Amino acid sequence: VTYNASIVKGIVALAVGDVTGVTLRKIGKRDSFDLIKISFNGDNIDVDVSVDIEYGYNVPDVAFEIQESVKRNVESMSKYKVESVDVHFEGVSFPEEIND
Repeated sequence: VTYNASIVKGIVALAVGDVTGVTLRKIGKRDSFDLIKISFNGDNIDVDVSVDIEYGYNVPDVAFEIQESVKRNVESMSKYKVESVDVHFEGVSFPEEIND
């Protein structure tokens, strides 16, 4: 079985989607997969992911959850071992204000 970068990026996107309080960063019409970087080192990979965090969530806790989710999902769904997961918080999203 061969896994290309887009398959691994899809797994990473699913893993990030499982974490509460974050969304994959989107810039204009660019696909969110463009902001997931994968480096292959044999059977090991390094992952860089850019996300927006929702207001009120703890940054270190969310970063740890993303790292654990990515590691767990990639290693269980592919042949690769995750060496590192670098999480970049690019922005904060605020809840919509309700006007009464």
